[in-house]
Amino acid sequence: MLGIDTNVLVRFLVRDDETQFEKARKLIKREVAAGRRVFVNQLVLMEAEWVLRSRYAVPKNQIIEAISCLLDATDVQFEDEPSIEEALFMWKDTAADFADCLIGAKNRRLGCRATASFDVKASKLPCFIAA
Repeated sequence: MLGIDTNVLVRFLVRDDETQFEKARKLIKREVAAGRRVFVNQLVLMEAEWVLRSRYAVPKNQIIEAISCLLDATDVQFEDEPSIEEALFMWKDTAADFADCLIGAKNRRLGCRATASFDVKASKLPCFIAA
């Protein structure tokens, strides 16, 4: 298994630099052809969401769709997929950030009864409390 960094994932998704897109595509294709998967950890996923939203102005629904498609891909493995799925489910109907949704979902899966935050939007999520 080969881990990929945010810049590889973003180039693969947005295809704004054809040379880097081709390198990312070939790298992923080579791993899959060898019977291996590529690995996306949660830090890379959170950073990629932020880059897509802030740098490329990708709408939330398109980001959710892209992440969902990657989750369905058999050649991509994510760190703690259930937390990511829960975070996407929460995020689609809230004004809170994806990162907060993922933090709350991850903490819940790790046994936390709630996550305390000063963030007003995050504190409205079911897995958060206001600090």
